[in-house]
Amino acid sequence: MRIAAGLALWLVLASCALGGAAPAITPVAGTTSTPTQAASKPRITPPAVTPPTAPGTNLPAFACADISGGTAGTAKVTTVRVSEQPGAGYDRFVLQFGSTVPQYTIKRQAKPTFKTGTSGSLTLSGTVGVLVQVHSASESGSYTGPTDLSHGEFAILKEARLIEDSAGSVSWGIGLNKPVCMRAFTLSDPARLVVDFSTTS
Repeated sequence: MRIAAGLALWLVLASCALGGAAPAITPVAGTTSTPTQAASKPRITPPAVTPPTAPGTNLPAFACADISGGTAGTAKVTTVRVSEQPGAGYDRFVLQFGSTVPQYTIKRQAKPTFKTGTSGSLTLSGTVGVLVQVHSASESGSYTGPTDLSHGEFAILKEARLIEDSAGSVSWGIGLNKPVCMRAFTLSDPARLVVDFSTTS
């Protein structure tokens, strides 16, 4: 009996030593061996981004008063333009700069007559005037457009003319056909000073 048991044990050990086949592993029914796939969508939802307000949709109110504003610094005038907006109720004057909009003042005058230099004067079309003066600014070497923009067909703004470009400031005179309320604001990219003259007030 002991001999038979010893012989059986010897046969098992011999089989393992000779590289006997390992027992087969049977998968459990209902399971698969497919690896888990990575998530296809971000786990954190990014916050909604509010689009920027379009220029001209949130403007200041018209006021019958002088206006000042801008920021400290120097800049070059690159473009000057005027336009008529009959459907919107205003005529527009725009100064565009190469960088930020410097400090400015916009003053009403009883007549469209402006001092030029130390002794001269210049009278524009219209019956009243507005002086737009930008401090720490220049047009020399940066603006090559017209310096006299005359538009007798506009409802209010009849003429815009360069009055002075010296001593670190730029002055434009505006001739209007009657006293009206106005508003001024700045825009960026590109930097602009916008002055509107109401055609309904």
